[in-house]
Formats: sequence, C-alpha cells, structure tokens
Amino acid sequence: MIEVYTDDYFMKEALKEAQKAFDEDEVPVGAVVVCKKQIIARSYNQVEKLEDVTAHAEIMAVTAACNYLGSKYLDECTLYVTLEPCPMCAGALAHSHLGKVVYGAGDDKGGFMRFGKKILHPKTKLEFGIRHDECSKLLKTFFQSKRKSKD
Repeated sequence: MIEVYTDDYFMKEALKEAQKAFDEDEVPVGAVVVCKKQIIARSYNQVEKLEDVTAHAEIMAVTAACNYLGSKYLDECTLYVTLEPCPMCAGALAHSHLGKVVYGAGDDKGGFMRFGKKILHPKTKLEFGIRHDECSKLLKTFFQSKRKSKD
C-alpha cells in the first residue's frame, strides 16, 4: 500500500518527470514542488530542448511554483528532485526561501553539497537519499547509452 503525502510518494512523482527528460534525450532529472501536501509544480530538465543552460528541473519547478502561488517565496513548500541540485539551482532555492529540499541521488562532481548546506537559505531543511537507487539507475542508464552511441 502506498501512503500518500510521504517523501517516497512525492519522489516517485519526481521520477515520473525524470523519465520524461530521459524520453526526450535530456539528462533525466525531475522535480516537483509540494505545498500543503499538494503538488503545485512539476518539471524536468529541458536544457537541450530550450537551448537554455538554466533550464534545469529545479529552476523550472521553482518558477512554476512561484507563478502558481503569486509569490517569490516558497517557505512553506518542499522541492523533491531526483538529483542533488547544482550550485546554480541551490542559489535559486536559497533566494526562494524554500522550506525543504529532498533529493534522491547525490552528485559528487556537480552537486551543491561540495560547498555545504550553507549555500541554501538558513531555514531550509534538507533530506537526501529518498529512492536513491532508482534515481541513480536512471541517470547511469542515460549516460551509459550516451557513451555507447559515441563508440
């Protein structure tokens, strides 16, 4: 039985977005923003599609959530994202005063945690590792297919 409104449930929703990115040959990262147990924004990486280096899932989900709420602050919201945000995205999350960030797979090379949690807003809560294996597997499969196509 799936419990609704759990971190696991919302990360599954973010994984659905990541699959959309995968299907469109984008780096498979998906994100959802939740406010009061309701998904108010969904997105996935669209860097290639939009030819925009800032079109990361997190940025697009934050923009959609702010538009939905009519506010630049998301202090009562949680972002679920399948990959640890990069420093650019973490900066945007800090400026939006996001209440909580939950990510699945870590990113040792490009993730914000190389610089520490201090890059986020001081009141932002942080959780990680939710559905880690699923999030990681989708990313690994994507990059393996890219390497094989170059051969």
